[in-house]
Amino acid sequence: MKKVITYGTYDLFHQGHYNLLKRAKALGDYLIVGVTSDYFDKSRGKFNVHDDLMTRIENVKKTGFADKIVVEEYFGQKIDDIKKYGVQVFTVGSDWEGYFDYLREYCQVIYLERTKGISSTQIRNSHSIRLGIVGNEKILDRFIDEIKYVSGVDIVGAYASEDDVDSQYKSEKFNTLSSYLTYEEMLDSVDAVYVNSPLSMRPALLEKALLCGKHVLTEFPFCTDYEKSKFLVELAQKNHLVLMEGLKTAYCPAFGKLISLVKSGRIGKVLSVEANFTQILGNSLENQIRISGGSIESLGAYPLLAICKLLGSNYKHVDFITHKESGVDTMSRINFVFEGAMASALVAINAKAEGDLVISGTKGYVYVPAPWWKTEYYELRYEDVNKNSKFFYKFEGEGLRYEIAEFVKSIKEKYDQNLLFNYEDILFESKVLSLIHKSRNQFTC
Repeated sequence: MKKVITYGTYDLFHQGHYNLLKRAKALGDYLIVGVTSDYFDKSRGKFNVHDDLMTRIENVKKTGFADKIVVEEYFGQKIDDIKKYGVQVFTVGSDWEGYFDYLREYCQVIYLERTKGISSTQIRNSHSIRLGIVGNEKILDRFIDEIKYVSGVDIVGAYASEDDVDSQYKSEKFNTLSSYLTYEEMLDSVDAVYVNSPLSMRPALLEKALLCGKHVLTEFPFCTDYEKSKFLVELAQKNHLVLMEGLKTAYCPAFGKLISLVKSGRIGKVLSVEANFTQILGNSLENQIRISGGSIESLGAYPLLAICKLLGSNYKHVDFITHKESGVDTMSRINFVFEGAMASALVAINAKAEGDLVISGTKGYVYVPAPWWKTEYYELRYEDVNKNSKFFYKFEGEGLRYEIAEFVKSIKEKYDQNLLFNYEDILFESKVLSLIHKSRNQFTC
């Protein structure tokens, strides 16, 4: 029996997929089809796959060409599968010409001509979201680099009013985009906006975009005015618009898996969460203060996300201990008391400490080493070290591609809100930050 194997994502299954599988089947007597997992697709930089894994498998199955379907989950699996199933022929589309020649050591490699004029990427991009950029802060350079990995969205232009900002702090790539003279002009031309303007300017920009019926992705922190935050969330819900905060940790695969693991009870009841994020910004310190403010406003969103995801938003008490320089908190600790649990966060923009995350429970604990906010590795630890486990998930690039992909998916799938970073999480963050401005429960050292 001559066995043939091929692989693909098979997203938005179309005639091109059907034709390729038909040709692959004709190369032998038995066809094995590998369908890539969601995680493996993302690890290859393939974001915004529309159909879930089970849908894609079912679509392949319906063709009747596959004698066996396997899930591709890791790099190197093709060699393992060829050996495991005794494959004589590996085949794939001609757009991969030469890429899989290394497999000739194990079997025959055949590149098949693809059906011209059709692809999943073309289908996804045929209804691309028109995205407008608001602001020209340095983070925009990374955003533009990362958006290249996400299909279904196109930057159509940009607007910024911060002409008085020192040029050394501006985005180098802002001027490569088409420019709008007014915010209103841009809003008339787009479906959604990405806001990277300074924190003090964001609420008004968000409100105007939502009133104009535009979806919004905004940089963190969301807002330091709790009542304003509630108003914006309610406005988005009323108008059936996506309103997301761009905190990359919330959307990366490993962090979601970490939260699910803890919620499953593997470490018992969570009693404590300790999350640290500190930086020495040096020459960038003044600019960071201009954009967001002190340490809590600049970095507090990260530990607050972890605390809310693990312990919820209904704390009994919170207080702040801050170290100030020229009236700005450059290092701060936030302490929480919940019903039956506690939490603390250490943040700094001009001091350094170990940037880890420790989640303690009645059965064991989870340790996430620095930089935990770019979660890709963590350990599950117990009193009996023989029960310890290690988990690794690749964190791709700068991580902004994760939030962009979720933003696009939320719009296209018409989500009421993105569950990876929902409105409860946003309002918890905003409520805590608002207390800083009101100087409540605050102590200075």
